[in-house]
Amino acid sequence: MASCKKPRTKEVGCRRFVFVSVFTFMVVSVVVFCLRANPVSNIAMEPADDTNRTQSYFHLKGNLNLPKQNELSIQLEMRNQLPPRNRDLYPTLAKDHITIVLYVHNRPQYLQVVVKSLSQVKGIGETLLIVSHDGYFDEMNKIVEGIKFCQVKQIFSPYSPHIFPSSFPGASPNDCKNKDDAAKKHCEGNPDQYGNHRSPKVVSLKHHWWWMMNMVWDGLKETRGHTGHILFIEEDHFIFPNAYRNLQILTSLKSKKCPDCYAANLAPSDVKSRGEGGESLIAERMGNVGYSFNRTVWRKIHKKAKEFCYFDDYNWDIAMWTTVYPSFGAPVYSLRGTRTSAVHFGKCGLHQGQGEQTACVDNGVVNIEVNDEDKVANIKSEWNVHVHKHQQGYKAGFKGWGGWGDERDRHLCLEFARMYKLTETASF
Repeated sequence: MASCKKPRTKEVGCRRFVFVSVFTFMVVSVVVFCLRANPVSNIAMEPADDTNRTQSYFHLKGNLNLPKQNELSIQLEMRNQLPPRNRDLYPTLAKDHITIVLYVHNRPQYLQVVVKSLSQVKGIGETLLIVSHDGYFDEMNKIVEGIKFCQVKQIFSPYSPHIFPSSFPGASPNDCKNKDDAAKKHCEGNPDQYGNHRSPKVVSLKHHWWWMMNMVWDGLKETRGHTGHILFIEEDHFIFPNAYRNLQILTSLKSKKCPDCYAANLAPSDVKSRGEGGESLIAERMGNVGYSFNRTVWRKIHKKAKEFCYFDDYNWDIAMWTTVYPSFGAPVYSLRGTRTSAVHFGKCGLHQGQGEQTACVDNGVVNIEVNDEDKVANIKSEWNVHVHKHQQGYKAGFKGWGGWGDERDRHLCLEFARMYKLTETASF
């Protein structure tokens, strides 16, 4: 302190320096405390290394019409800024790696199976695994925190209905329910095409998928410059050991073998099928099990945000099949092999989680046979492509199953499309 006892100008400067230092320390301490506080479990804190981008994002939010956040929502959004774990074990990613995104809700018995299958995938240590959570559930979080076989980053949807117990996008006290008449009951909400009002648990499915896509492609430092493919899987998809190597082959062949293919799939669009067998590549409509595409395709999807957000169906995949893909002006094919590298095994729906009276619960035990052929890449570059031109399933013109008629959900969906567009204007 001797240096402070100088002429008055130096004394004032010294005091100012001490004040700024103490204030900065207090702010950092508060941020760290908030991130460590329950219900978010304790984690080793590392500073986010993209300060300017993060500040720009939070500044931009002031121009968005987003629901008022509660404490948990803020904590989770701050946690999204943390860098991936296990970088000490896997310091570098392969130059041509395919990022894997696993999106989950609250089925820990399923997640255990998926994580175990991923741990056996050849090449998994070369890439980044992003786990996107719809809501915060301690058991799900602990499973992900236990992953040690690759770099892993967790992101949490900060506007998940599951973290808003008494306000939109969760259930508000004044919300209309079922087939209530809003005028007579003086309640809030717009019914869907069948006269039913929103269910937060149901609309969460579409909200999470759309937020996740915007976050992964445009919001995350780790992936917003990624030009290659990103693979998307769910918490009830068993992944075979050869899945990653097969996907690398498919993505490299796509432009040469199937110029009309927008994506590459690990499994047939018919989730009950295990593949035709034989020596051929298959081009068919994009399936929802183990699908991957690149940034060029994402930009085409993002331009159709309004069509996606206003289609009256709570299922993201049906909205894509019946409104977004048909608007591209040509058939949207996905390339795959004739032997599946991923299997859908879930018996319970994605948002039939635990701790509810109507929860669908099973023990998560699966008995999927993995043969020697499933342990190594089994797709050949010399194979020809067989195109499935006329397939059954949802197509343009289908009106949707409803559940997505509330204007609040549609507007929030559109805001997600704007959230991470910091330097460019979304086209919708």
